[in-house]
Amino acid sequence: MFDKETYINRRKQLQQKVNKGIVLLLGNQQSSMSYKDNWYPFRQDSSFLYFCGIDLADLILVIDIDNDREILFGNDATIDDVVWQGPLPALFELAEQSGIAQSEKLSRLKSYLQSARPSTVHYLPPYRPEHYDIIGDLLEIPHLQVESKKSVALIKAIVSLRSIKSEAEIAEIEAAVNITNQMQLAALSSAKAGDTEAHIAGQLQSIAIAGGGNLSFPTILTTRGETLHIHYTNNPIVPGKMLLCDCGAETERHYAGDLTRTFPVDQAFTQVQKEVYEIVLNAQQAAAAALKPGELYRNVHLLACEKLVDGLKQIGLMKGDSHEAVLNNAHTLFFQCGLGHMLGLDIHDMENLGEQYVGYDETITKSKEFGLKSLRLAKALEPGFVLTVEPGLYFIPALIDIWKAENKHISFINYDKLDQFRSFGGIRIEEDFVITETGARVLGETLPKGVSEIESFRKDILQTTPLIVPASRI
Repeated sequence: MFDKETYINRRKQLQQKVNKGIVLLLGNQQSSMSYKDNWYPFRQDSSFLYFCGIDLADLILVIDIDNDREILFGNDATIDDVVWQGPLPALFELAEQSGIAQSEKLSRLKSYLQSARPSTVHYLPPYRPEHYDIIGDLLEIPHLQVESKKSVALIKAIVSLRSIKSEAEIAEIEAAVNITNQMQLAALSSAKAGDTEAHIAGQLQSIAIAGGGNLSFPTILTTRGETLHIHYTNNPIVPGKMLLCDCGAETERHYAGDLTRTFPVDQAFTQVQKEVYEIVLNAQQAAAAALKPGELYRNVHLLACEKLVDGLKQIGLMKGDSHEAVLNNAHTLFFQCGLGHMLGLDIHDMENLGEQYVGYDETITKSKEFGLKSLRLAKALEPGFVLTVEPGLYFIPALIDIWKAENKHISFINYDKLDQFRSFGGIRIEEDFVITETGARVLGETLPKGVSEIESFRKDILQTTPLIVPASRI
């Protein structure tokens, strides 16, 4: 937790923004894997964490704005809980830690809501099955209607608060980024032909755990970089390929880091790999330089797209005017996703609240076009925003075949030269930034990014370190 005053002030701001009614903030419950008491690792709801800081299951916060009252609902530990989990703080102690004046048994929550007779009960969109059950029971709403009755006023209030990171939050995110840096360096150091993706990914997770938290999302580590969110497998990595590593650590307070590097399995990039890599690097650097308050992130995304087209023209894969190519979405054969996303207590920060509220606003709406529909953040940037910049080039054979058969965008794409790239894979480069009053600052310590930096690092490692074969393969 941060200090008690942090949570008190956050809740005061929330009350002012919502103005009336009752705010119902659900903490998360334990979730079973294979039988009731075999739990998945517990992850608290991020908005509950933001306003309470309490990282324990089965708690619900009520902020009764009409009656100026805050109550933490939950249950004290039973002797069975103590036997299996150890001593746990009493409910009133948890409330005191967060500056909440009152605590009550969970069984009293429904009667409290009925007796308070609020003008409105505000709750967030449910994203777990049990959320539907809890909200439906408490408010006597049919489960199929729970989603539609979510509070847009509460969503907008929380997005406005959580979007602007405090100095303490930025420091916490930067700590997560630096742990993630160590994960990336471990991948750069340990990846060798013959090893498996899973073995390398396991080493990365151990670094995240040793950092005090865990992974902020399941690691993407693959030689099949053309698949945007593919995860590691037990397949061996082979010479001649590139390894894409997109990973992140989460601190003990659950703030996230998110970095991607793509590097050769061998000591050096091939000439073609180098050319494509430098196209992505140029786009990433141009986008980073364009970050500043007031700038639409959608425009930063489109700038990166044009830089990608410029580079693809140089190697003969695209042609024509770069601006026109992007306007017509011809670039999406190679770059199908958005440039980045908000980062904070969630890896895609607040995404459970709805992209249309987090990444968009009344002045800019979400596109339905291929490519742009996957842009998670488009609105104007503000000081205190923390976000990722992660352009890429992805050569997806199935997509190439479809477009080629349709002669799609033939005025911009040289299909005759694409066959040699069918097994190329994909490249992504990602860094995390905080928007400042005058521009942006990259978060975390320096990590190899340029071609010469990566090749020098890989050469030193591969020449001095023997291959470590996983025990399962001996």
